[in-house]
Amino acid sequence: ALRKFLDERDFLEVETPTMHTLIGGAAAKPFETHHNTLDLSLFMRIAPELYLKRLVVGGFERVYEIGRCYRNEGISTRHNPEFSMIELYQGYATYETLMDLTEEMLRFADRALAEKMPEQHAAWVKERVFTLDRFERVPMKLALERALDKADLPAEVVSRIHLDDAPIKEWAKRAKAKKRVIDWANYRQGAKRCDNDGERLFIGYEYLVEPFLTDDYRLGEHSVPVFIIDYPYEVSPLARKKDSDPSLVDRFEMFVDGRELCNAFSELNDPEDQADRFRAQVAAKQRGAEETMDYDHDYVRALQYGLPPTAGFGMGIDRLVMMLTGATSIRDVILFPLLRHVRPTTGEGS
Repeated sequence: ALRKFLDERDFLEVETPTMHTLIGGAAAKPFETHHNTLDLSLFMRIAPELYLKRLVVGGFERVYEIGRCYRNEGISTRHNPEFSMIELYQGYATYETLMDLTEEMLRFADRALAEKMPEQHAAWVKERVFTLDRFERVPMKLALERALDKADLPAEVVSRIHLDDAPIKEWAKRAKAKKRVIDWANYRQGAKRCDNDGERLFIGYEYLVEPFLTDDYRLGEHSVPVFIIDYPYEVSPLARKKDSDPSLVDRFEMFVDGRELCNAFSELNDPEDQADRFRAQVAAKQRGAEETMDYDHDYVRALQYGLPPTAGFGMGIDRLVMMLTGATSIRDVILFPLLRHVRPTTGEGS
């Protein structure tokens, strides 16, 4: 269904390398391997992003790839180290264009499932706690203000969220009144590692807003899918800064029933700005940050040739299947998920 949807809109399906010489495309830990003949360290791809954007530089205005990605992270009901992903890039488009495309794509996939499996689909829809009839688009800062019942959140308050002072005590009081359980210990610990207000805004959103999206955005008895937009540029090293506020970027993540489903943004196409952000990633890695990108000289060189105004989108296909079928664990939609190894008992093999 996804291929049909994109093919009908003149996107070209391509394949790009799954073994990379650099870490990039997303903030995650990679799996590492080694090429013996070349004596070269390689990384299983975290995302195909940088290769796909080079194709846009080369004149392919609409491209997409469906394939495997790998992230050396924890295993949970929403995470498997090996997973299927779709990424697409559209020249002369913005992240707002892709929000419209995302809404159309999800409804198209849902209709295709209904046509293919009508009885099962009817049962799944009956049990759904979310609706696809309406989508919300909410700036991150506004989402935080709403979660705290506090309008016009001052920047100086955001910059002090990691301290045990009046603001955090007031926020804790509000959360308790809403009967919300917040992981304050990890919240403070994460905030103390932040180096700037953008990172602090993001960590505040991550702990105070994201876990409660299904409560804050509803249509009757159902939760509403939410596009969280306008991320801090410090946590978005490949996204274009907003013209109206350069401290933010033209980016969204979409959540359905509280689960992150996709990530997209207007692409940064200024080679000097991109080089500066890669340097910032390298500096963060030197300070001890674990989920950072390497400096990709080839990609910066490609930008120097000229990337047109472009928007890019990535979505986990396994999570999409979970959403549409009502599965509660990613293991239910992957044929052979990675599980903890159990040693065989004596006599069951070596």
